[in-house]
Amino acid sequence: MEKTENSVVFGTEDLLVSLCNSVTKVLTVATHSQIHYSAMVQRITKTCLKPDIGCFVLFDGGFSGLVILNFSAQAAMELYESYMLNMGMAKSDLASAFTSDEVSNVMGELMNQIVGDFTGKIGRELQTHITQNQPKMLALNKQVMLSVDTHLDQPEARRVTFYTGRNNVFYLELAIDRTEFIKVRDFEPLEAPDPDELIAQANGATTAAATAPVNDSQSEHDELLKSLGM
Repeated sequence: MEKTENSVVFGTEDLLVSLCNSVTKVLTVATHSQIHYSAMVQRITKTCLKPDIGCFVLFDGGFSGLVILNFSAQAAMELYESYMLNMGMAKSDLASAFTSDEVSNVMGELMNQIVGDFTGKIGRELQTHITQNQPKMLALNKQVMLSVDTHLDQPEARRVTFYTGRNNVFYLELAIDRTEFIKVRDFEPLEAPDPDELIAQANGATTAAATAPVNDSQSEHDELLKSLGM
């Protein structure tokens, strides 16, 4: 079908901006601090998990891809502490190290909310459907860099720099198949859910995950490392 002059094309950069907006919206609501990202985006050739904490999610459906968030220890601890304090936890009850299972559980839940917000927008705005797997979090030694491969026909990859309310840095990396969505007729997107309600619904699950037995969490962590050849 030929594109007309009035056709609306939604491509890789638009998908990236939509994902970045989900990151800022969810984390701003969760931490009650202003999260923002750079206006400059890097074009990269591969996506990697990097120290100090790396988290990744695969999605499939209308298009396939991979989302990675790489946190410095300072950024991870700031986001974790702000989120838990906003949930009513006492500061004395919080984990003191980014390598704690509790920190990984909370950061994984936040990423789950981010990708959930993104996939919801994709369904409403592009009238397609994508599914996601459960986010995987790894506390990484600073000597380890792990490449995560996805089976994409025409891969495109981007990296975006994010800043927390205290100007700690973390990075988002996105790899997707090269694709364009072309609007061929008008439609009304569905109304977006209230992010405050989504955060509130997730609080119970996050609390339960944060208090899960360490042995179970460690076992899952070991299995993930084994599956990745580490």
